[in-house]
Amino acid sequence: MGVSPTEREFDYATQLYKTRFVFLTNHSSGQRHPKVLALIEKAEQSVVRKSFSAFDQLRTAVYATLVRYLEENEYIRTLPFDATLHRDATPDDLNEDKIREFVQIARSKRAFPFEVEADIHSILTHLSLIVGNRLTNAAILLFGKKPQRFFITSEVKCAHFHGYDVVKPIPSYQVYKGDVFQLVEQAVDFVLSKIDLYVGSRDKSATVDVKYELPIEAVTEAIVNAIAHRDYTSNASVQVMLFKDRLEIWNPGSLPYGLTTAKLYLPHNSIPANPLLAEPMYLRGTIERMGTGTGDIVRRCNEMGLPRPEFFQEDMFRTVIYRTRQATRQATRQALSEDGISEPIKRIVLVMTNDLKRTDLQEKLKLKDRENFTANYLTPAIEGGFLELSFPGVPNHPQQTYRLTLKGQELKNSLDKI
Repeated sequence: MGVSPTEREFDYATQLYKTRFVFLTNHSSGQRHPKVLALIEKAEQSVVRKSFSAFDQLRTAVYATLVRYLEENEYIRTLPFDATLHRDATPDDLNEDKIREFVQIARSKRAFPFEVEADIHSILTHLSLIVGNRLTNAAILLFGKKPQRFFITSEVKCAHFHGYDVVKPIPSYQVYKGDVFQLVEQAVDFVLSKIDLYVGSRDKSATVDVKYELPIEAVTEAIVNAIAHRDYTSNASVQVMLFKDRLEIWNPGSLPYGLTTAKLYLPHNSIPANPLLAEPMYLRGTIERMGTGTGDIVRRCNEMGLPRPEFFQEDMFRTVIYRTRQATRQATRQALSEDGISEPIKRIVLVMTNDLKRTDLQEKLKLKDRENFTANYLTPAIEGGFLELSFPGVPNHPQQTYRLTLKGQELKNSLDKI
């Protein structure tokens, strides 16, 4: 039909949406057949061609092109995932406010050497998060406006089961999205909202002592480890599952070569799977000390008299923190759940003293994520008539505080007697 095998192959590959690479001998147009010129012109409309004059040049060009193809499609990678430059993301995909908030916190906690008003590009360059105008994967996960747009599975799935096993229907299930700092705060707050809470008396002090059944530091460290050290090329997500007797945190990742689960109980070197991700988390205070995470989890649980946490390396890495099983706490929890009032409402009522700001309430309950606190604690308490605003007509007033209503005070009195 007057069509060469080469042109047929090109057309068929185009029809099947195959990746095509075109290499041309270094001949002039006058040396080529008109049909070859027509094929070249057709190819140039959709692909970039490369030329060669000798076989060795062709071999080198094909090799380099295929390596680049494998790297761009992440079939092979020469750098850690977080240090790899993303091919589509631009600086416009980052949230400048998040970066400046990070600088402010990092300056106060770790003496970060940049002012809050410093040039954003300079800050990112210092953190090795940008090369020219190209962002690393870590930059998107740390400061992206919508990180899940680029990494769909960079989310945390949280579930609460009343029994000892994964059984449907799941009583409480949340999928959290956002940057790595938001994911940590949201997941920790989810766990704290489901475990037992002890509120001390005011006999010795006006300050209310709030204590959770699991050490917050251990819960936070386990979740931070899962998010910071996970394999972001996996299609799986970090999972946080709370059972009747334990908390399990799963992450799609594996221990570095030479590090075993037995060694996690001993002092060991820090070998982060995503070093560019771990460093800013340390600077912001999300990670307290490098290489001591698992040891801190064990120590915190031991200080509270809890069973020793366990670490497992299977298809995924799993951390297990065991809960207390005190009958008095269970009886109290049962009594608090029989009147139809949600536990978050009761918790916020229990810690109320005088007029308090939202930030004061979050601090008392040791909850970090503002959106989660507002949606699950503050708003239901106001809509239920247990709290009222000091400036009811201006919800966003800069001096806004909250106080107990008569209904809220009655609930508080009844809870104090349990």
